[in-house]
Amino acid sequence: MEIKRRDYLKILKDSSGKTDLVKVITGMRRTGKTTVMLQHLEYLRSTGIPEESVCYIDLDLLGKTVTSEELKEMLRPCLDYSGTHYVFIDEIQDVDGWERVVAMLVARRDCDVYITGSNSRMLSSELSTKLSGRYMEVEILPLSFGEFMELHGGDPEERFVQYMRYGPLPSIEPDRGDRVCRAQSEGVYNTVMMKDVLSRASGRADRLDAVCRFLYSNIRNVTNAERISGELGLSNDAVSKYLKAVLEAHLFYHADRYDIVGRKVLSSKGKYYATDLGMRSIAVNANELVDISAPLENVVYFELLRRGYRVFVGSFRDREVDFTAVRGDEVRYYQVSKTVMADSTYEREMAPLKSVADNYDKTVLTMDRFGLGNDEGVRIVNVMDWLLKG
Repeated sequence: MEIKRRDYLKILKDSSGKTDLVKVITGMRRTGKTTVMLQHLEYLRSTGIPEESVCYIDLDLLGKTVTSEELKEMLRPCLDYSGTHYVFIDEIQDVDGWERVVAMLVARRDCDVYITGSNSRMLSSELSTKLSGRYMEVEILPLSFGEFMELHGGDPEERFVQYMRYGPLPSIEPDRGDRVCRAQSEGVYNTVMMKDVLSRASGRADRLDAVCRFLYSNIRNVTNAERISGELGLSNDAVSKYLKAVLEAHLFYHADRYDIVGRKVLSSKGKYYATDLGMRSIAVNANELVDISAPLENVVYFELLRRGYRVFVGSFRDREVDFTAVRGDEVRYYQVSKTVMADSTYEREMAPLKSVADNYDKTVLTMDRFGLGNDEGVRIVNVMDWLLKG
């Protein structure tokens, strides 16, 4: 079973037919890039486009490296057809010189081009050189909790625990049990590490794995390359290289710190969040899985990204606001806490938000079902209700 990724499909639908704009679908492997591409192709076919005008190539399934000239030959039968051509190329980054092929398609002005890739920064750097802004990026994130419920159904409380333990990848089937889900997560992790990280950042697999395990264990903690270097006994340059590579492969995302008082980004430190919590479950010690605070914060971070916000780790004087979310002129502040039932926890989470003297929306997200409401302008909201509200 699969579900429609409606937000992404709307973007592709709105941009379809523009032959001067390459649609670049990016994201970590197994987040659903191919599915979104094929669903959009299905939509185009429903509008009556001729089958002869369609060319779909999945380079990941060929089992060999393809040259740019070979790629051109694969495209030729479609391009010989008169009229608009609809070109879909999956995992294009493995073709040496692929950007020249894409530039050629755009130069023809009769090709509606869609490409996917698992390394957005490599894609964007090559395209910006060859296409001078004639492309748009559609970044595919794993399933939201709402999409997870649409796909699997069942009791939301039970599903939410599975969502945080097994992760939000569309291919994961939580009802198949812990062993199968962990095996799937491990397989994706190894594929991403080998195909999308180590193949582009020379280094040792054990050192890269150590850096990733550190990041998985420190989701809630502000960190940087210097701290990781000191903890793991690796050079700062090596750690910086690995951090750059895992971000480019979408294995992790980075949230900069934001000084709420000074209204400026503090780039010296930030937090790293895991694209797939299922991978985190196989990378950290079992006792780290007992506390859901870290995965809960991770879930909220990605939901804010899905809703179109730029997300920062808020810093207000000597206190931390978990997230400052910015979208255009809109600013929202969020604290995330498993529970605020204890008085000490309640005061700790509320104090930073009450101290911020502006009129922007302020929210505490919690697993609690009791004590919800409004306290001096700060909303206290159940996190599952917030996630499903979408």
